[in-house]
Amino acid sequence: MLKLAVFDFDSTLMDGETIDFFAHELGIGEEVAKITEEAMSGRLDFFESLQQRVGLLKGLDYSVVEKISQNLPFMPGAKETIAELKRRGLTVICFSGGFRSATGYAKDILGYDADFANVLHEKDGKLTGLVGGDMMFSHSKGDMLERLQNILGVSAEETLVCGDGANDLSMFKHAATRIAFCARPVLEAEANIIIKEKDLTLILKEI
Repeated sequence: MLKLAVFDFDSTLMDGETIDFFAHELGIGEEVAKITEEAMSGRLDFFESLQQRVGLLKGLDYSVVEKISQNLPFMPGAKETIAELKRRGLTVICFSGGFRSATGYAKDILGYDADFANVLHEKDGKLTGLVGGDMMFSHSKGDMLERLQNILGVSAEETLVCGDGANDLSMFKHAATRIAFCARPVLEAEANIIIKEKDLTLILKEI
């Protein structure tokens, strides 16, 4: 029986990439989106790509970051799916290679129990181009999942994970139920449930 569900945020619980929304404000949306795609497809080291993309955001007003983070489009079915999983007794967690400004705000709306993400460094009201946090590396999600499983006393067989990109691969290694949601081929290859439509409630029919 499943006890723990871990979802990626960008392009999984939320329809898009948070950092790409930020980049559009500076007129560098295409440049950043290209790097994001390379990283999510597994062709670029996640840590290096994160540093590179956040560096390009230097000077962006933090008030803009907050405004965008609080107006992101959620994936169809996200709220309903989380509510149903919690009704079934699961603990629901969000892991994001993106940012707490978005996942922390979305937590109360979507209803997951906790979020682990990165933090954009700001000084004097503007982004410095620096970033730190829980999900900086390609192995971070798997590492955090293992620690959570130990704390909660949950096995891999009792764990569901859902994501779309290469930085979700590390958590796939620690879960029996592995969902690739509108995902890149590199992740679909390791999944045992593949969802092709932008509707998270389709997961509920598979588990």
